[in-house]
Amino acid sequence: MASHQIEVLTQALARLPGLGPRSARRAVLHLMKRRESALEPLLAALTAVSETLSTCSACGNVDTADPCTICRDTKRDERMLCVVEEVADLWALDRSRLFPGRYHVLGGRLSALDGVRPEDLAIDSLLKRVAAGGIDEVVLAMNATLEGQTTAHYLAERLETFPVRLTQLAHGLPVGGELDYLDEGTLAQALRARRPVA
Repeated sequence: MASHQIEVLTQALARLPGLGPRSARRAVLHLMKRRESALEPLLAALTAVSETLSTCSACGNVDTADPCTICRDTKRDERMLCVVEEVADLWALDRSRLFPGRYHVLGGRLSALDGVRPEDLAIDSLLKRVAAGGIDEVVLAMNATLEGQTTAHYLAERLETFPVRLTQLAHGLPVGGELDYLDEGTLAQALRARRPVA
């Protein structure tokens, strides 16, 4: 039987996404066995992040500085703005290193069932950024869900009065996907987005 403090640590880790009680226990045992090489560096990193964590006032990214690392990067193309639902989406896109511009995090997506309205998201700040000028293209990188596409449609309507090019991520067949394993929505989108064979 573990002490109360170790049990509290295990329960805290078990609340993290992707970790259940068993995985959390294994993680705690690993940290205890490797106190100097794993536990103490982890504790130092958590403390440092906890003391400096902030939300970027420009884009909504989570970082240890405001403005965030991405917004401070002078090599980024300020004329391109990619709108995402959550910080995790921003990190996923930026990890690919394929988008050279800046980002804007909405903080969610419109959902009548969940009571998420336009005023609950960072839409006004997005409109202010675009209205300030200097942006040529806005990429709507919403998830391929009903709520994500509803949000993209709403944003497209709100942004149509601005002199910017509106684009959206392509949806359809994934690379390596087999037709009989795909859902009807993915197949329908792939058929609608078909293009000529070169």
